[in-house]
Amino acid sequence: MLAALSSPAFAQAAGAQIKVDGVIDPAEWQGAQHVTDFKMVQPFTQAVSTQPTEAWIKATPEGLAIAFRNKKVAGVETPRQRSRRDQEVNIDRVNLMVDFDGDGHGGYSFTVSASDGIEDATMTSGGNFSSDWDGNWQHAVVDGDGEWTAEMLIPWYTATMQKVRGDKRTIAVYLDRVIGSVNQRMAWPAISFERPQFLNQFQKIEIPAYSQSLLAITPYVVGVQDLVNKNNAFNAGVDVFWKPSGQFQLTATINPDFGQVESDSLVVNFSAEETFFSDKRPFFTENQGLFDFGLLLDNSQLLYTRRIGAGADDGSGPADILGAIKFNGSIGGTQYGAFLADERGDAGRRFGAFRLQRSFGTQTLGAMLTSVDRPFLDRSANVLGFDHRWQPDPSLTVASTLVGSDIDVAGKHTRDFGFTTLAQKTLDKEWSVTGLLIHYGKDFEVNDAGYLGRNNLNYGQFKVDRRITGLPEESAYASHNWQWRIDGSQNTDGRWLQRQFQMSRHSQRRDGGDFHWNLQASAAAFDDRITRGNGLMRTEPGFGGHIHRILPRRGNWKVGAELSAAVAGGVRGDTPRMWNTIVSATYYFNDALNLEFRAGHTSDQEFLVWQHDNLVSGFQMSRNDFNASLNWNIGTRQELRVKLEALGLNADNPKPWRIAADGRALASNDLVQPFSLRNLGFQVRYRYELAPLSDLYIVYGRGGFMYDGYAAGAFGQFGDAFSLRDDEQLLVKLSYRFEL
Repeated sequence: MLAALSSPAFAQAAGAQIKVDGVIDPAEWQGAQHVTDFKMVQPFTQAVSTQPTEAWIKATPEGLAIAFRNKKVAGVETPRQRSRRDQEVNIDRVNLMVDFDGDGHGGYSFTVSASDGIEDATMTSGGNFSSDWDGNWQHAVVDGDGEWTAEMLIPWYTATMQKVRGDKRTIAVYLDRVIGSVNQRMAWPAISFERPQFLNQFQKIEIPAYSQSLLAITPYVVGVQDLVNKNNAFNAGVDVFWKPSGQFQLTATINPDFGQVESDSLVVNFSAEETFFSDKRPFFTENQGLFDFGLLLDNSQLLYTRRIGAGADDGSGPADILGAIKFNGSIGGTQYGAFLADERGDAGRRFGAFRLQRSFGTQTLGAMLTSVDRPFLDRSANVLGFDHRWQPDPSLTVASTLVGSDIDVAGKHTRDFGFTTLAQKTLDKEWSVTGLLIHYGKDFEVNDAGYLGRNNLNYGQFKVDRRITGLPEESAYASHNWQWRIDGSQNTDGRWLQRQFQMSRHSQRRDGGDFHWNLQASAAAFDDRITRGNGLMRTEPGFGGHIHRILPRRGNWKVGAELSAAVAGGVRGDTPRMWNTIVSATYYFNDALNLEFRAGHTSDQEFLVWQHDNLVSGFQMSRNDFNASLNWNIGTRQELRVKLEALGLNADNPKPWRIAADGRALASNDLVQPFSLRNLGFQVRYRYELAPLSDLYIVYGRGGFMYDGYAAGAFGQFGDAFSLRDDEQLLVKLSYRFEL
């Protein structure tokens, strides 16, 4: 762990009040910590940066202030592409990441690009970033002759912070600069977010213990015109944010608006596993990091906020949310949080969650309870989990969870448990290893409030990573990240569900591009979910691979392509094949206007779909996908986006199988019809930022889904998707944040 800077090195002279205008005034930054020791972390050489970069850090009564001075690199283009908030673009930018308690439990990331675009995100102790959260902070950029400068000011009310004794507080920070056109990153301290224990290796600094209080009220009004059903709807509500001190914060919402100003991607899912969607709703993203209780596999977690306001238990459509409240804070060294949400009507649900977390030296112990009452189904669900994290030194982390569930349906209780263990060890600059074990009981259930792709699982994984950076200067590559992984899973009856070996390499090229490939081989196993409880299906061994190439931007174009292919892995013994290809491109008309598009085609000789009981059918499937968006970032406060998604799928030549008691697939004479489907999503969205976190949205949306009981051809279905009109609406939403 890097040592904290001493008070003399970080003496906070008063100086002038900092005006966030992008101009680094020496009088304003008097007494700030001056950082010049930036080192290369992408590629991860940790060599002294050859690109002159310096930064200043200063704690002020208004917030944590950061300034960057970035010398332009001779012969290297500095893109000035504008971007919408939280859009990931490969342009020049600077980053601040901060852990306000300095204990590695969680943090925040703030990014400003050379064109004054911003990104903000929350970070977990496991190194996961979520850009769903939007904060209120100041930023400014000045593009000068031979350099560009940026300033940020992060208010103290951004996060709850533990109470400290005396007038000093220890926080942990990380700063970096990215040169987008060559994909280089230099940082202080010289650590990488791609490595384990990233958050725990931030630079600790001691600053004055400032605090801020805030009361913010954000009312909204929304009007929707349904162009299909010819009716109008209006709604109104309010969000409240109150932080009386650094140790307590409350967020509440009454009649929250969940109108779709952010559209989800189109998904066609024939599997037994539910599709996961992230949550962009402001109430559910504000200081949600404390409630992050993951179960290691995929997106599994104890509190999945998309459950709230999802389909009502009577199947009548989305549930109507009456209100919700959330508070979190700290008492001594213990962090706590509580959450409650209530839906209207007889089919509505009540959600509750309570969280505790405390550190003991190198160890952190936490607990979380979730509860859901579903009166329409005469069902209640209670889940209690404990999590433990141990980091004896900066190179080793061991994290474990133990969770029990109790489901009561009409007075009958079903109880079970799950546990997970993850160990990560960094051996040296090049090598690291990771191992994990998972057990989910057969009746383990968290999906009333949380998300779990499946239960009835025992899973193990061992992974070795190697990073190579010392490549010759004449090499086209700057670094290689190798990974070797073996994993296996069984259900609790001991049947193998997966035995797989994977090898991959992700390479960063010196021209700013990327090249990634992987290979994987799987042994014969069983699929115990495809028949929805009607027996296990034996699957054949399989082999596959994936290649992905992203070219650097050249002129007005940036393009990429990827190809995936696999053989066998199904039930046929004649090695059926599957392949998928995707081409993507972006054309930049200018720095403010660009067109992105992505086209894909998938062909699968054995597309397996469950029909009923133990009947499964294989199809010859063809699918076409198209995604395009026109993005006009009119200025830092206005944006117009036109987004189109369409797909067409054709499943022909059905081959039915009956699954025998031993798992073998037996050819059947059952009648199974071919089928086709098409899907469309189209949205035009205009956004005007009236003030921070205060917006006017005007959104036009149209979409539809059509399933045909015959195979009409993927290209025909794709073309017909544009005629779909199940939903069409015009939405206007106005929200304004008042800070008191």
